[in-house]
Amino acid sequence: MKKLFTLVAVLGVLSFGASTFVNAQDEAAAQPDSAMVQQQTDEEAATAAAPVVEEQSLHKALKTKFIEGGPGFMASILLVLIFGLAIVIERIIYLNLSTTNTKKLLNSIEDALKNGGVEAAKEVCRNTRGPVASIFYQGLDRVHEGIEVVEKSIVTYGSVMMGQLEKGLTWISLFIAIAPMLGFMGTVIGMIGAFDAIQAAGDISPSLVAGGIKVALITTVFGLIVAIVLQVFYNYLLNKIDSITNEMEDASVSLLDILVKFNLQK
Repeated sequence: MKKLFTLVAVLGVLSFGASTFVNAQDEAAAQPDSAMVQQQTDEEAATAAAPVVEEQSLHKALKTKFIEGGPGFMASILLVLIFGLAIVIERIIYLNLSTTNTKKLLNSIEDALKNGGVEAAKEVCRNTRGPVASIFYQGLDRVHEGIEVVEKSIVTYGSVMMGQLEKGLTWISLFIAIAPMLGFMGTVIGMIGAFDAIQAAGDISPSLVAGGIKVALITTVFGLIVAIVLQVFYNYLLNKIDSITNEMEDASVSLLDILVKFNLQK
């Protein structure tokens, strides 16, 4: 959960910084030199109110562009973003809850085997959440059948746990592909509408062409933004899954070593 809040905070800071930079550039370009000198003298007085104004202007700009892009395709792109982020948040929470302190768990299992035997070690696994503890439980449940059976059980159940860790990633990759496609489709349809307007008017008007192209390209921009955002989270999830998988493999080898020592001490 801490990592999730950190990601949200970082994204918020980045978006706020970008909007501040863009607004500052626009204001500087619109003002003459004398007004710029006056602005510097009044800078301290306007600092407190500036963030609120910039936030409102960014919100209004996004709302205006959303309406200009057309309700059909823009709403579709927005739904892709909402569903994609919903799956991302669910996966981040699940993967963070699946993270286990494997060293502590192995030490607890080893102590339980020495003091209470296999049943005590299984109880430790039952009281520990995460895929690593579940894999350990499956291995300990078949320890009486031999180390080879335990190893096969760990490998088999590890594949099941991998499937649960990767659940939902195919939907995120689908949304990453669909978002820019919807944007491009909206652009193409918008361009067709612009050319239809030119044909109906019987003359090429620069304002008519520029306005139609601008509206058509808005859907592409929003589609690319959605794809970029989801791609960043997708790569984070892949990295998190790889980390958990490596922990599972290392911990499984250590568990087999502990069980071999336990069998030799009998």
